[in-house]
Amino acid sequence: MGAALIVLAAGYGATAGWLLPRAAYRLSVEPGEPWRDRCPRGHRVRGWLGPARCRVPAEAVVQGRGRGPAGRPPGPAAPHAYGRRAVPLAALVGALCALLAAAVGVRPELAAYVGLAPVAVLLSLVDRAVHRLPDVLTLPLAAAVAAGLGTAALLPRAGGDWRPALLGGGALAGAYLLLHLINPAGMGFGDVKLALSLGVALGWYGWGVWAAGAFLGLLYGALYGLALLLRAPDKRNQGYAFGPFMAAGALTGVLLGGFGA
Repeated sequence: MGAALIVLAAGYGATAGWLLPRAAYRLSVEPGEPWRDRCPRGHRVRGWLGPARCRVPAEAVVQGRGRGPAGRPPGPAAPHAYGRRAVPLAALVGALCALLAAAVGVRPELAAYVGLAPVAVLLSLVDRAVHRLPDVLTLPLAAAVAAGLGTAALLPRAGGDWRPALLGGGALAGAYLLLHLINPAGMGFGDVKLALSLGVALGWYGWGVWAAGAFLGLLYGALYGLALLLRAPDKRNQGYAFGPFMAAGALTGVLLGGFGA
């Protein structure tokens, strides 16, 4: 059962990762700007999920190219990519979901964690691109994780507790809010909202896991910042996306909590 569960989780993750590139491209805009609806070549992007490739219909070919052989109109333009490649993302999310399945095992909270993973990766992609964590993802994610773990708490074999999960979400969001108030330029308010969902996910397995995941997120980010400083001292005031490190710390904590449970 364990091996089958890991395979199923990996398949779900790979499918979800395959669908992320288009959403990551469309959401990667500066605050106040509308979501992208066209590729860099100006063709309309339809839908939110799927690989970031553009297939241009024949009627969209730029006028003035003339007619093809034997007077036939020119065919469609060649497909072109405009965002993240789907295969590496599918492999990444599939591997993350397989790790979660191996750690959590046949317990009801696995559904919440596996559902969280693709959204966390999507948020990390957007944050790396434009240093922004959109409310359209962070706020529903917090509600979904809380509801998912709340449902898991009602089922047999649950490995955690819902009350510490909710308290952990509030505590981690409060800690990041304090950091935001101390240094708004270094810690964005989007990080505070992301901390809410990550704190819920960590608090499920208790305060020890919560502390480990919160600390590791800060540690990963600090090590990356130190590496940037050593590599380019003249860019010491240049900011970087912190959301991916928060997510990585939370993932590590959940894995530790899952194996421990």
